[in-house]
Amino acid sequence: MSSRGPTHVLTGTRIRERRLSLSRRQADVARAAGISPAYLNLIEHNRRPVGEDLVQRLAEVLEVPSDELAEGREEARIAALREAAARLPDAARGLSPELEQAPEFLARFPGWAAVLVASARRSEALERQLVALSDRMTQDPYLLTTLHEVLSAVTSLRSTASILAEGSEIPEDWRQRFHANLNEDSLRLSNMAQALVKYLDSFETDGAIFTPQEEVEAWMAAGTPPVEGSGDLASDAARLLARVHLERIAEERATLPDEELAAVAGDERDPLRIAAELRQPLDLVMRRLAQLGRAGFERAGLLVCDGSGALTLRRPAPGFPLPRPGDACPLWPLYQALAAPQTAMSHLVITPEGRRFATLSYATRRQPGGTGGPVLTQAQMLILPAETAAASPALPAIPIGPSCRICPRTVCAARREPSILRGS
Repeated sequence: MSSRGPTHVLTGTRIRERRLSLSRRQADVARAAGISPAYLNLIEHNRRPVGEDLVQRLAEVLEVPSDELAEGREEARIAALREAAARLPDAARGLSPELEQAPEFLARFPGWAAVLVASARRSEALERQLVALSDRMTQDPYLLTTLHEVLSAVTSLRSTASILAEGSEIPEDWRQRFHANLNEDSLRLSNMAQALVKYLDSFETDGAIFTPQEEVEAWMAAGTPPVEGSGDLASDAARLLARVHLERIAEERATLPDEELAAVAGDERDPLRIAAELRQPLDLVMRRLAQLGRAGFERAGLLVCDGSGALTLRRPAPGFPLPRPGDACPLWPLYQALAAPQTAMSHLVITPEGRRFATLSYATRRQPGGTGGPVLTQAQMLILPAETAAASPALPAIPIGPSCRICPRTVCAARREPSILRGS
C-alpha cells in the first residue's frame, strides 16, 4: 500500500503542472477526458487514485506521453528537457544539445532546468495562442458577420434619421413608422454592439468560448441545468440555442430512454445493429449514444452539419481536432455522407498527430413543408477511438485535419488555402 501512495501523489501533481503549463482550464481538460471538473480537481490535489486508463486519456488531452505522467518526477523532468530541445527552431538546430547529459544537468542545476522547461512550455503555449488569434482575426465568420450587421444597422439608422430631419411635411402615420424603425434599429445595434464587445473581450481570456454556439457547446458538455437558472449563458442567442437543444434532447430521450439504449449498447458496439435491434432510426441512435456517455461510448464524439456543410452541433471526442465554428476539414467522412443520404458509411481516420478514430457517418433528408417545400439535408458523424469501436474498416485510414488554415499537413489534395503553420 505504501508503495502506491507516493505514485498517486506525484501523478496528480504532474497532471496539474502540465495543465497549467499549457494554460488549459480545469473544466476543459476534464470535459475532454470524459470526467467531471470536480473529480479532476480531487486528482490534481492527490485525493483520488488515477487508473491506467484515465492516465492515458489525460495524457492524450495534455499532449504528453502517458509515462511522463505515470512515472517518477525525475523521469518526467528529463522528458520535459528533451521535449524543450526537440522544439528548437530550425535556425537553432545546429546547437545540438547533449541529450544524454540531461539527467546530470537536472541533478546539478534543478532550478535552471525548471526555468528552461517552463520557458519552453510558455513559448509553446504562446505559439498556439498566436495561431488561434490569427485564425480568429482573419477568418472568423462570427466576427465578420457581426461587423457586417453593425454596419447595416448604422446605415439604416442614418438613412431613417436623414428622412426625418429633411422631411418637413411627412404624414403623421409615416412619421410614426420611421420612429418605430429608429427604435428597432437602435435596439438591434445595441444588442450587436454588446455581443461584439463581449466577443472581443474574450480575446484577452484563456477560455475557448467566444461565439454563442461555442458557449452552448461548453455549457452542455459541463451539464444541462435549466436555461433560466444558468448564469453561465451570458447572451440571449446562447440561451435560445440552449433551449432548442434541451427540447430536442428531451424529445429524443422520451422516444429512446437511457435504460433501453444502455441495455442493448452494453453488449453491442455497432450503432447500425443497435438501431436494428431497437427498431429506431440510425440517426436517432447515433445522437443518443453520444448523449448517453456510457455503455462503451464514454469517449464518443458527434458532429452534425446541415446541407450547406455548416456544423450545427459539435460534441468533441478526446484528441479529435475541431476547428472554430464556420470552418472544417473537407476530408471528414461527414461530408461524404451528404452525397449519399440514408447510407451508413464507416471509415477509419487519422489525425496529424497520429491518433486514429473510427467514424460512422449518416445523412437524412426531409421535407417539413410537404412536397412543395424545400428538401432539408442533415448529416452526422459519430466518432470513437479506433480501439473501442466494434470493428475497424479494412480500408487504410483517411488523413484528416482540423481546417486548412491550421492544418500542419504539407501535402493535401483538398487544401483550400495555405496553412499558417507552414514552415513552423
